[in-house]
Amino acid sequence: MARKAKFIAVLGISGLLGACSFVEQGLWPVLGEDPDPPQTARLEAPVSRPDTPGKDEAFTQTSSESSSVKVSPGAPEVIPLPTAPSNAGPATGTFVGGKIRTLQGELNLLKGTLGSQNNEFQQLLNSTTQNSQRYHAVVAAISARLQIGTTPGNPVLNSQWQSAQSELDRVFQDTSRLNELSNRIASNSALANYLVESTRAAYGIQGAVDEDHRQLSVLEDDVNRTVVSIERLLNEVNETITRQNNYATGERRNLTALALAISNGEAFGPNLSNFAFSEAVRFAHANGVGIPSTPSSVAAGNSQRPALVVIRFDRPDVDYQQALYSAVSQAIERRPTALFDVVAVTPNAGSPSSVAVNTGAAKKSAEKVIRSLIAMGLPAARLNLSSSTSDNAFGNEVRIYIR
Repeated sequence: MARKAKFIAVLGISGLLGACSFVEQGLWPVLGEDPDPPQTARLEAPVSRPDTPGKDEAFTQTSSESSSVKVSPGAPEVIPLPTAPSNAGPATGTFVGGKIRTLQGELNLLKGTLGSQNNEFQQLLNSTTQNSQRYHAVVAAISARLQIGTTPGNPVLNSQWQSAQSELDRVFQDTSRLNELSNRIASNSALANYLVESTRAAYGIQGAVDEDHRQLSVLEDDVNRTVVSIERLLNEVNETITRQNNYATGERRNLTALALAISNGEAFGPNLSNFAFSEAVRFAHANGVGIPSTPSSVAAGNSQRPALVVIRFDRPDVDYQQALYSAVSQAIERRPTALFDVVAVTPNAGSPSSVAVNTGAAKKSAEKVIRSLIAMGLPAARLNLSSSTSDNAFGNEVRIYIR
């Protein structure tokens, strides 16, 4: 019994000694070692960042990527910009060190603004793409209906045309917002130039240590990268604005021609202005000549030239638009720089009063033809209106000559 009690006592002492050893290793510092290990870890973190990305840098990159705007289907994707905050070096306690921290704070604010503007640019691209897709879907529905033929002035097509115009107006609104964004991005250049000059001037301040100049070199490189990012974003926005303006202006003309087609209940074809402009530019580039301007007066001798189109207004509601479009478009295809004389022709017969009445009616018909050509997209600068009398005309006519 005594031997058993002695054995239990030995086990108890061993347990107490083990517990004391555990407590000593876990709670008490070992002599000769640093009593504050977290401080060493805190000093090592900034040193490892310039060479290899640490956990904090990886977290910053992930968070910046997650905050970017997602690209809509069909929309172009903007180039991501390096807008991560600058890493602050160890404090040196000098005046230059304090200046460096101030400049780093201003640079980080500029980067945050630039990142927000880049995301806004992506949002505007998404919005413009969606508006353009809806616009072209409506226009395609109208064109498909006109292709197979419909009633003149179909109210369903008129309603769809209004929807297409609303979608195109939204594209114009997106372009206006892009202009505002471009102005705000351009204003960032002033702050970026200030940071560049201030960083370079800080090298000449007395009382700096070597660590200050090292941090100034890192800061200068970071500022220069930000300047490049600003210029790149500004160029992308301005190029998008130019493309959108050309696109929206051309589609506005297409809508005008489409309205005339809906009014007549049949499709004519592509807008004459786009067709004429592209053909004229191609002709000028191929021949090394410019596009001539329209003279103020009609060339003499229209009666000796064959007319491209003769429209006889001998009855009300003359259906001439499709034939007129076909003739003018073929003429532009053969001669891209062609100009057109629209002449109101009155028969030279009857009393002077009847000739005057017929002349007024012929001029109104010629003005109607002019409006039709402009609605089809032919520039007004390429049209010239005049009137004349003819012994060969048996009624009011509108003759179109090419020159």
